[in-house]
Amino acid sequence: MWNFRAYRAYLPLVEDLLADPAVRSMDALPQHAPEVSCLRHSLLVSYLSFQVCRFWGLDERAAARGGLLHDLYLYNWLDKSTHPDRNHAFEHPRVALANARARFSLTEKEADIILTHMFPLTITRPYGCLESLVVSTMDKLCAVAELLRLVPRTLPGVELAAPGAPARR
Repeated sequence: MWNFRAYRAYLPLVEDLLADPAVRSMDALPQHAPEVSCLRHSLLVSYLSFQVCRFWGLDERAAARGGLLHDLYLYNWLDKSTHPDRNHAFEHPRVALANARARFSLTEKEADIILTHMFPLTITRPYGCLESLVVSTMDKLCAVAELLRLVPRTLPGVELAAPGAPARR
C-alpha cells in the first residue's frame, strides 16, 4: 500500500525542516490515532502530497514543505488546557502558519497550503493553488488511514521516537 520509492528525491526538500527542534518536537504530540504522532502524520501527508504533485507536474517542493508544516501548532490538541482560548479545528492552521513563518522563510504556496489545509471546515479561506488542494486531500486521507490503523510503522530515512516517548533531536 505504501510506496516510498521516491523518498530519496523527497528528503532533500525537507531535511532542513526535519532538523529544526520545533518540527522534531511534533513527534511527542498526538495526532488522530494513539500510535501516530503529529510528526509522523505530517510526514505522511507531506510525502504523499509530494508524490501526487510530482506526478501531475505541480510544485512538489511546496507540497512537501507545506505538507510537513501544515500542523506545526506545537501543542497537545487533545488537552484543552494547552490551548484554552482556541477552537483547535478552526484555528490551528493560523497557529501553524505563524509558527512556520517565525522559523522559516515560506513561499506564497507553502503559506497557502498551511493556512487552507482544513478547507472546507474553515470555509472562509478556500485554496489558493492546486498544491493546497492536494495537501488538504492527503491530510484527510492520512487521517482516515491513521484511524483505521493502515499507516506504516516506519518511514525510510527518518528516525522517529516510539509513540509517547520524548522527541529525538
